[in-house]
Parts: sequence; structure tokens; C-alpha cells
Amino acid sequence: MVGMINPIETFSEVSKNAPLFSPKKTKWADGSRLVVSISMQFEAGGQPQNAESPFPQNIQKGFIDLPAATWYEYGYKEGIPRMLDNWDKLGIKVTSHMVGTAVLKNPDLAKEIVQRGHEAAAHGMSWSTQYTMSYDEEKKFIKDGVDAVKKITGFTPVGYNANWLRRGQNTLDILQELGFKYHIDDLSRDEPFIIQVKNKDFAVVPYTLRCNDIVLIEGKNFSADQFFQQVKMEFDQLYAESETQRRQMSISFHDRIGGTPQMVKAANDLIKYMQQHQGVSFKRKDEIAEIALHDKTTIRE
Repeated sequence: MVGMINPIETFSEVSKNAPLFSPKKTKWADGSRLVVSISMQFEAGGQPQNAESPFPQNIQKGFIDLPAATWYEYGYKEGIPRMLDNWDKLGIKVTSHMVGTAVLKNPDLAKEIVQRGHEAAAHGMSWSTQYTMSYDEEKKFIKDGVDAVKKITGFTPVGYNANWLRRGQNTLDILQELGFKYHIDDLSRDEPFIIQVKNKDFAVVPYTLRCNDIVLIEGKNFSADQFFQQVKMEFDQLYAESETQRRQMSISFHDRIGGTPQMVKAANDLIKYMQQHQGVSFKRKDEIAEIALHDKTTIRE
């Protein structure tokens, strides 16, 4: 029929443009069997007034949800310091996705994250929704966040994470223009890959919702034990697959959630379990992006 789309032809076109499946017998260039990458979100202190929290969302208009504000304060008073100590004990480095306003509110904590050897990645200037912004508005929004991180920590971010991964049509062009090397707002693969942005290579280091504390603990009300079990099962399967192909595992911890005593204990036990497996390495996302960009076997889309 005239005007009808042939799904078989459409699928064929998609197949021509990008590999749908990860190639077998690909390995990490540094000899790792499985790479685990941990995100530590530094957002607390930069949240908007009356941001979503575990408390009922029924605060009357014109009033500040004071107890909810303390839930966020926990993230920078207890959560990140506890997680930093845990990473030190385990001997691993992570990527901290930093909101600009959170960094400006707690500059000493932001500095300490970088001083301990962790990556400072950009996470916007605030919690604003950027996909509704114009090109110039979004460019300023991203650059302001980068400038805040660089001013406080001395570290120039090369990786980006949008609020709830919701980038806009212009985001990647802006990131390439500003000198970024990768973004994480993609769930489509279990290994890094390369895309073309403005006719230049740009790395994608996939993120996770399956091994994400804000989704499992706050969203699904998992216990720390349930979180441990789900992440362990993910690791076991990816480790098995990594015998014959390049695999990456992502785990995400948010300051006010992943930094609680029970969650830090779960993270400690998980990572110790992973470290018992031969060939497992823990890498910052900027390291993963560098490997991907310089490896001829990296998937290209």
C-alpha cells in the first residue's frame, strides 16, 4: 500500500547502519577480562526546593519540606565521606558525577573526591531539565557546570551525565563542541562503543538502571540484601560472558542512598566478591573511554 512502511526493509536499513549484536572474541586492550565501573553521584545540596524524597509528596504550596531537606543533607554529611573511605579500603577508583551547584555548596568535599584519585564528571549545573532548552541555553548550562567543577577541584570533566539521562537533540553536539570525550546516557549495550558526533569519534560508556540504588532501593523498595543479590547475579552472568567477549558492568550509588551504612556494607561485600575473580578490574569512566577510543576493535555505530 502507498505510504505504508515495510518493517522488513526498515529493519534491514537499521542493520546496515549499526551492528545489532556485540561481536564475539573481543577483549579489553589492557588484558582485563571484565571491567567494572562505579558511579558515585554527587547531587545533594544542588537539589531544587522540595525535591522528591522518601516523604509523602503532599507538602502544601508555599512551605518548605524541612525533613526532606535533611535527607539530602545526609548525602554530603555522611554518604560521600563513608563511600570515599570504602573505596580507599577496597583500593578502587570511581567516577563521581557532580552537579555544579552541589559542588559550589560543598567545595571541600568535591576537592577531596578528586584528591583521593577519583574522576570528576559533569552532571549539569543544576537539576534542571535540559532537553527543553535551546542550543545556547543548554550550552551555557553544561559549561557552567563544567566551570564550577574545574574551579573547585582543578579537574576538567571529559564525561557527561544528564539529569535522569534525559539529554536533548543538541546535547551530543554541544558536548563535542566543549571538548568532552564521552557520555553515559545510554543503556543499549554492556560494553563501550563509539559514535560519530560532528564527524568526530565520541565514546559512549553505558550506564545502568539494573544496578542502580535510586531505582532499586528508592524506586522498588529493595532491601540491601536484595540489592546485593541482584548486582551479584548481574556480575556472575557478565563474568561468564566475558570469557569470549568484551564486557563492562556498571553500578551506580547516589550520595544520600548508596552512602548509608547498610548500602556501603553491601557495596563492600559485592566488590570483595568481584575482586576474587581473575581478570576483573575497576576503572573510572574516563579510563574506559580512552581505551575504547584507541582500540580498533571497539564497536562503531
